[in-house]
Amino acid sequence: MDFTVLRNLITRFCVGEEIWVDNRTVYIGHKEPPPGAEAYIPQRYPDNHIVSSKYTFWNFIPKNLFEQFRRIANFYFLGIFLVQLMIDTPTSPITSGLPLFFVITVTSIKQGYEDWLRHKADCSINECPVDVVQQGKVVRTQSHKLRVGDVVMVREDETFPCDLILLSSSRVDGTCYVTTASLDGESSHKTYYAVPDTMAFRMEQEVDSLHATIECEQPQPDLYKFVGRINIYKESEEPVARTLGAENLLLRGATLKNTQHIYAVAIYTGMETKMALNYQSKSQKRSAVEKSMNAFLIVYLCILISKALINTVLKYAWQWSPDRDEPWYNQRTEVERQRHMVIRAFTDFLAFMVLFNYIIPVSMYVTVEMQKFLGSYFIAMDEDMYDEELGMGAQVNTSDLNEELGQVEYVFTDKTGTLTENNMEFIECCVDGNVYVPHAICNGQILSAASSIDMIDSSPGGYRREHEDLFFRALCLCHTVQVKEEETVDGIKRGIHQGRPTSSYISSSPDEVALVEGMKRLGYTYLRLKDSYMEILNKDDEIERFELLHVLNFDSIRRRMSVIVKSSSGEYLLFCKGADSSIFPLVVSGKVEQVKARVEQNAVEGLRTLCVAYRRLSPTEYGEACQHLTDAKLALQDRELRLAQAYDVIERDFVLLGATAVEDRLQEKAADTIESLHKAGIKVWVLTGDKMETAAATCYASKLFRRSTQILELTKKRTEEQSLHDVLFELSRTVLQQRSMSGLSVDCVDFGLIIDGATLSAVLKSNPERVGYNYREIFLEVCRNCSAVLCCRMAPLQKAQIVKLIKASKEHPITLAIGDGANDVSMILEAHVGIGIMGKEGRQAARNSDYAIPKFKHLKKMLLVHGHYYYIRIAELVQYFFYKNVCFIFPQFLYQFFCGFSQQPLYDTAYLTLYNISFTSLPILFYSLFEQDVNAETLMRDPSLYKDVAKNSLLRWRVFLYWTCLGVFGAVIFFFGAYFLFDNTTFTSNGQLMTTNTQMMFGNWTFGTLVFTVLVFTVTLKLALDTHHWTWINHFVIWGSLLFYVIFSLLWGGIIWPFLNYQRMYYVFMQMLSSGPAWLSIILLIIISLLPDVIKKVLCRAVCPTATERAQDYEKLAQGGTAELTPLSSHLHLGVPEALSLRTSEPLPQKLLLAHWADGAGAADLCTLSPYTLRLSGAGYAYYAPGPETSV
Repeated sequence: MDFTVLRNLITRFCVGEEIWVDNRTVYIGHKEPPPGAEAYIPQRYPDNHIVSSKYTFWNFIPKNLFEQFRRIANFYFLGIFLVQLMIDTPTSPITSGLPLFFVITVTSIKQGYEDWLRHKADCSINECPVDVVQQGKVVRTQSHKLRVGDVVMVREDETFPCDLILLSSSRVDGTCYVTTASLDGESSHKTYYAVPDTMAFRMEQEVDSLHATIECEQPQPDLYKFVGRINIYKESEEPVARTLGAENLLLRGATLKNTQHIYAVAIYTGMETKMALNYQSKSQKRSAVEKSMNAFLIVYLCILISKALINTVLKYAWQWSPDRDEPWYNQRTEVERQRHMVIRAFTDFLAFMVLFNYIIPVSMYVTVEMQKFLGSYFIAMDEDMYDEELGMGAQVNTSDLNEELGQVEYVFTDKTGTLTENNMEFIECCVDGNVYVPHAICNGQILSAASSIDMIDSSPGGYRREHEDLFFRALCLCHTVQVKEEETVDGIKRGIHQGRPTSSYISSSPDEVALVEGMKRLGYTYLRLKDSYMEILNKDDEIERFELLHVLNFDSIRRRMSVIVKSSSGEYLLFCKGADSSIFPLVVSGKVEQVKARVEQNAVEGLRTLCVAYRRLSPTEYGEACQHLTDAKLALQDRELRLAQAYDVIERDFVLLGATAVEDRLQEKAADTIESLHKAGIKVWVLTGDKMETAAATCYASKLFRRSTQILELTKKRTEEQSLHDVLFELSRTVLQQRSMSGLSVDCVDFGLIIDGATLSAVLKSNPERVGYNYREIFLEVCRNCSAVLCCRMAPLQKAQIVKLIKASKEHPITLAIGDGANDVSMILEAHVGIGIMGKEGRQAARNSDYAIPKFKHLKKMLLVHGHYYYIRIAELVQYFFYKNVCFIFPQFLYQFFCGFSQQPLYDTAYLTLYNISFTSLPILFYSLFEQDVNAETLMRDPSLYKDVAKNSLLRWRVFLYWTCLGVFGAVIFFFGAYFLFDNTTFTSNGQLMTTNTQMMFGNWTFGTLVFTVLVFTVTLKLALDTHHWTWINHFVIWGSLLFYVIFSLLWGGIIWPFLNYQRMYYVFMQMLSSGPAWLSIILLIIISLLPDVIKKVLCRAVCPTATERAQDYEKLAQGGTAELTPLSSHLHLGVPEALSLRTSEPLPQKLLLAHWADGAGAADLCTLSPYTLRLSGAGYAYYAPGPETSV
């Protein structure tokens, strides 16, 4: 018997112990190393199968059911259904089982279909053809058959099938160009390198002859980190070890560009690739509405239990009398008589639970899910949120938080690329205090923009000329920019210009491109990197060659990068550029004060600054630097730490050369968006890694800070002068004194706070027990009294800590984080709502966000319009579901007092089953999709309307209690109205009961049908009264649902159905409708039931209207054709004129601005605006025609 298949399966699922090993060894081409080299230990790794699906054919049903019944409501209804099956209950198990089956089936179909699509996508990926080198030949196979150690050949424009280490390429220098747009959204071409010992391989036979092993770390999800080394074995020679890093690793999903083909070895396959490890789902976020919904559900569950308990107690109290214990029509069996009293009471309690269980709306959950899923398309289809430049619109990554967009209280935003365009333009550079501007040109010479600015082509002294040349060479050499000639860049064909091939610069950092292009305009042109030599064209049109020896890459901790180059004269030079805070401490000479003054001046103007320094290395120092770097790069353990230590040893004793200034313009309408958010009552915080002066200038430009804003500083500079304790308490006293004075004064000072990363760390790390004060609470108290906060010099983790700090404060506000780069992902994941900008720093933020938008300006409509609509829709949906179920089940509770607590149902089984599924489901679903209490233009024009729905105002306990009382009132009217209608009854000649006042056949099913008819019409018309925005779909589902109920009742009671054992509803509905007084009673009861809600709305709108209700009145006036009404400003409260007369025969004005002053004082004002005269009472008006606006 062959056990191969079984052994493979066991191996595949049981080799998990290898993940505990720190490193893995990969044998290239599955070849054993030469004898004596090392022990050959074959290791087993997963194949290249990609599985993104959640279910399989075999586990779909049990796994899906398990997940669905983890929801409390579904599990509750399953329990009710099982109780109905086990004991004798008043209602059929179908009444609970069918709605539950419907909800479970719909959800299963939705989830199953989504998983089927994932299966299809997985299958297409796994069966993709791949070329593998085997025995010196290229063999085509399928992707899922790849194994770790296989040598793969990838051609241009093909996607890498797994994570690969580059061995060689068709390019002479052993490099290849790759785009990682599918991984991080960066469309720029990145360069990857082969090790020198394998880069010369061109043929399959050469690659197949390679004897080598790769030692590397176990799979990690970090896309930008890789640590490994390759050991190459040669005949009669010692093995050669070369370091491997992220620059050698080709990630699955990336695409090969501008390279004919490459050879690479697979090291991570299948679900161990970095892309697959990043499939891990984010933590589930729950909206405030969902939390309110669960709280309401618990309340109704308690009401249900109390109802069942009350009825059980009253039943046994009523049956205490011997003549009521066993009436002739309901005598108990012998088994029931012998059953224990407690068991009988518990059984009756369960029966009452079943009878009243419909107060818990099981269909509400599936309706909410459908509303969120379908409603999310309104954001994606919004043409106002489509960006022509990017060719993309808004994206919804999760629909579970739609309504949370209408509840935001804090917005945390990044600066670069979010508030600004991240489109850098070189402005100037400063060398030893002398400023050079590339734009001012006269007679072929670059001129100064001011008297203090020197020209680059002036004739400086020898020392100054040397520093000038070193500065420009440093910026031409210290970068990672690529040069592309005669290629398409971002879809634009560069081609040939004036007979000369044009070139363009590409880099993952727009700052670097701006600096290199700026140097080009100043006369120093970076040409190319060829065979490890960097070529530049100086201002004398001479080509200079520098050998690139080492690159000390930029990282967010050091905030600088360096290169070590060798000039043609044999001199070793270390060039470094970085943030001023990371360069100045390492400088030992140079004109530091002059450069620092210029850097501070540029920062105040909102420019991004970098400092440039250099150091000459002796051959001995260079040898030591090489040794440090080689040792660190060869390390498999703690490589990053050892590299950082090596960088610190090398980057020291600099000579300061100068600084650069680059402008990052503010995004279009960014200031208008922030101003609108302030008017909406939303606090905006800017979290950035930039220096304080640059960030503050951007805040002023974006209107986050105004000129009247009093700035409070909590920075490292200030805490060095005073202790953190003193600074915090001083700020606290300042804001608290102003708050106490603001109640006595009309003028209120607007505060803005600036804090840096170092001080924030001190605040967060403070121990209240040790220092005696809770610095966090003091800091939060200061922040609460500031209209805007700027956090500068922030690390990515600190951004998340700030968001978490505000989330955990005692008010528990709803937070929103928005950013465009990988450094913003942590705060996006931490906030209640995360929004990614599809910017130029890649798509990491957009991929990890809940929503993605093209530009910051689109945040305004997303919150003020979509957020407003989503919240009012789902709030009405939740409240309405509980309301209609109270109306539905409370008459059943009252009915028990009139049927001896016998658990007799009031409604027919069909009505019990279809009430939530068919009769009342579609109107509320489509209401929750299309309702607009005010139009979008009004919401955009008047951001203060956002405050009406803030702080979960429509789902507070007061509103919930009102809806519940409204439902109880309606239920009482339904029941007792029908009861008094049936009050006087007589016997007919054939022994049937008939009401004397309606001449209608009397019976419990007729009574229940009458109550149910009034119920269905009342709850549906209640929704119609609440609808402000009518569409043909609303009309169709509301009136169609009522018509469907009537037609169904006629058919259900008018036909003898053969599948029913008994038909208690036969001819009941027709008999009820044949009575004229019954029609009158139905209409009267509907009006009485709806009357309190109508009166309440009229009184509230007349006495104390909300801003939204006032806006609705203005819209109605505007639609009436008399005027278009617009709020004058946020300082004026809108009102309705008491009198308006026009003493002219000319047409009405096209536009009219209407406002009511806040104090409401004053008698009638008379305002004459030629040629119109407006007579006003207690109101002020302003009129403007198509010309200039006139205010009064």
